[in-house]
Amino acid sequence: MAAVIIDGRETAKILRQELNIEIDTFKAKTGITPTLALLRVGDDPASVSYAGTIERGFKAAGLGFMPRLLPVSATQAEVVALVKELNADPAIHGIMIQEPLPEGLDQAVIIAALSPDKDIDGVHPLNTGRLAQAAPTGRPSGVEPFFIPATPAGGLELLKRYAIEIAGKHAVVVGRSTIVGKPAALLLLRENATVTLCHSRTRDLPATCRQADILCTAIGRARLVKGDWIKPGAAVIDFGVNFEDGQMCGDVDFEQAVEVAGFITPVPGGTGPMTNVMLMCNVLKAAKRMAAA
Repeated sequence: MAAVIIDGRETAKILRQELNIEIDTFKAKTGITPTLALLRVGDDPASVSYAGTIERGFKAAGLGFMPRLLPVSATQAEVVALVKELNADPAIHGIMIQEPLPEGLDQAVIIAALSPDKDIDGVHPLNTGRLAQAAPTGRPSGVEPFFIPATPAGGLELLKRYAIEIAGKHAVVVGRSTIVGKPAALLLLRENATVTLCHSRTRDLPATCRQADILCTAIGRARLVKGDWIKPGAAVIDFGVNFEDGQMCGDVDFEQAVEVAGFITPVPGGTGPMTNVMLMCNVLKAAKRMAAA
């Protein structure tokens, strides 16, 4: 039997409807419009396109959107100065620094300049550390509020919305990036899964993947994961964004995997639509925290 398709577009639509109510209630109560400042250096075409998608989504939801653009020739000092300016602006609740940054800029230094309270992408070391230290879901977290990267947060939301059991299951995450793979592993661990984190040096990757009740891929290799890498009935969350012959595809060979898995996200239309909605959620959270301070 073919897998259940996890429809990210429809789930994102439902989540946006729920979020719109929260946004309207917050704005009516406080008079504050939660606002995102998006900082981009240069005009990378993919970044420009993605920024347009974010802007349309935010404006449709009644959220504020402020693009702050610097030329590709901007110095590191100029970028850091703009980050600090946005940190200090009370009308800005969330800041997103678009990647990739031009060569010559030290990404770690720029991210370190970001206020953790406005880091709605969850990339600041303080937010990363708090996620790593947070107690399992259902217990007091033990750490201050923090932000979770939007893409893995969206993947987790899909698992929950489709009532896929996580606690006690074996989750395998393929990819160890700081923006998807590592936080996805930490989120699944918080949900009481037993987690294996794989990467380019993992021996016999197919065999490890076949152990997974929940398989998450974030490696940037088109159709690497084949159908025979997947445990029958497993839930497959494909975060991959790749292009073959001008067509977007994931890290998983969908045509093969859909015949084996129990649940699977397509690419496009799976985890991607959830990312922007989770960004909106984080900006609203940041605005609520600032209003309560």
